Amino acid sequence: MKRQLMAAAAACALSTCLTFAVAGPAAAAPQAPAATAFPATAQGASAFVADAEARLAEMYEYVGRIQWVRATNITFDTMWLESRANAQLTEMQVQLANEAARFNDVQVPAEVRRKLNLLRLGLVLPAPNRPGAAAELAEITTRLDSTYSTGKFAFRGEQITLDDASLKMAESRDPAETKALYEGWRTISPVMRDDYARMVEIANEGSRELGYADTGAMWRAGYDMAPDAFAAETDRLWDQVKPFYENLHCYVRGRLNARYGDAVQPDHGPIRADLLGNMWSQQWGNIYDVVAPPGTAEGQGYDLTQLLTRADYDATRMVKTGEGFYTSLGLAPLPDSFWERSQITRPRDREVVCHASAWDVDNVDDLRIKMCTQVNADDFYTVHHELGHNYYQRAYNQQPFLFRNGANDGFHEAIGDFIGLSALTPTYLNQIGLLETVPGAEEDIPFLLKMALDKIAFLPFGLMVDRWRWDVFSGKTAPEGYNDAWTADMLKYQGLVPPGPRPADAFDPGAKYHIPGNTPYTRYFLAHIYQFQFHRAACKMAGWTGPLHRCSIYGNEEVGARFNAMMEMGQSRPWQEAMAAFTGEDGNDASAVADYFAPLNTWLEAQNRGKDCGWG
Repeated sequence: MKRQLMAAAAACALSTCLTFAVAGPAAAAPQAPAATAFPATAQGASAFVADAEARLAEMYEYVGRIQWVRATNITFDTMWLESRANAQLTEMQVQLANEAARFNDVQVPAEVRRKLNLLRLGLVLPAPNRPGAAAELAEITTRLDSTYSTGKFAFRGEQITLDDASLKMAESRDPAETKALYEGWRTISPVMRDDYARMVEIANEGSRELGYADTGAMWRAGYDMAPDAFAAETDRLWDQVKPFYENLHCYVRGRLNARYGDAVQPDHGPIRADLLGNMWSQQWGNIYDVVAPPGTAEGQGYDLTQLLTRADYDATRMVKTGEGFYTSLGLAPLPDSFWERSQITRPRDREVVCHASAWDVDNVDDLRIKMCTQVNADDFYTVHHELGHNYYQRAYNQQPFLFRNGANDGFHEAIGDFIGLSALTPTYLNQIGLLETVPGAEEDIPFLLKMALDKIAFLPFGLMVDRWRWDVFSGKTAPEGYNDAWTADMLKYQGLVPPGPRPADAFDPGAKYHIPGNTPYTRYFLAHIYQFQFHRAACKMAGWTGPLHRCSIYGNEEVGARFNAMMEMGQSRPWQEAMAAFTGEDGNDASAVADYFAPLNTWLEAQNRGKDCGWG
């Protein structure tokens, strides 16, 4: 079942949604099919699955359109509508999941068994099957999401949004200012803590009814592996890339020390989180000017944001350029409705969710993105990433409804990231006319360092968000320890510390969208592994023999055909088979990350010689 719907899905005029909510067939509380209608036999299981798919297809479109309205126009009424619709969907999913469990011991065809398993795993937050539980859970999740999305805080005498704060954080080199921004944004989240704790209670109750130890265990069960085996696999992947991250951390810390001095950033131990140019310190590319290789001449290389500005790009042209990459691979253009219905820029007349997302409203071809696009390098990449979701959604739209999803959620994130690896190369920027000439080998280290500041720096954050949540769901971390555990995980995985002591009521996890938005996060860690596997395989397919980081598959229709064939599989087969269909490899392999960044890692080791690396 489509876990991503609750994070991003669908659109219509408010009046239409309201009419449907009151009078449409999905407005009534969903009724579970009578058990006698689907006896516990192979034929009964097949009939049950067919009925479930039909009911879910109708409900998903209905709920998706209401979610789109709330996300693009946050008001009391749209929040009310979404809360009610989410409750209806959750009730239906819980009923279907419990009904699917009736067939656990029935011998059924493999395709039916896979669908039955997906029905049990389809909920991100399962409500228990008792009156009022789904409604309470829906009210809490809508309130959490909207609290985040409308959050503002006082900075220098004015109320500023996360967009404003993020831009200032990226540009500021004043430690007092970055500290104020870091701490200011986190004032929006303490109010979430009690709601979050109650949400965990309800979801865990629902997960146990479905046969899982807790909600975290249910999430980990969704990867065609046992939950414990999946956790161990992510540990193995982290161990493969951790030495490279430690080299990058050591180098960046040294450059920050040279810039700010011991009083702000010592040359040993952890890094002060607000100095890294990102509100969550998950990507460090914004401080490239601070950590650029010693001796780098001013003006050396190129600035993608400047290239876009000089070429008179606007938000729509950014998206058109992203579409052009996919069509160059032989894929069809986006439908006209995409351009008519997407939110490409931030409206000035209402509150919206600006967190970028891709939507397939009708689960067929009503594709859209929701962004507050700005003309800069970050959003140039984000556009290519989000369109990857849309092209994946369209590729598998001929699958049975329950298979209309990515091979796993990491695949859904990796598709666009894989394209983004080509989209950021100077090769591609030259191919589309943004860059006059492709720089020589002397630019390799600066280019790879910029990439590592985003790609490698992200890896421990991609792991720690769900590590924190798994402990919360399991009960290892109690509500009164939420923030201390978050800070401890920052230190353990990222080697970072907040710029100052945190208040007693702090709930810093709530200041990251995916926590109040309830979007599982390990998918992003996996995507940062998968994308390099995809890239290495695609470049080999294209006959590329140069350095992996200079390869662009733009315009290669042979790669596009094989890529689309993998996407068309959707979730019909285990993800290992989808991986093999495109790469020839049937498992996770972080060696492609090492291959891509090998020249930089050698350089970092030389730069760090004699330094006290690590953070103890």
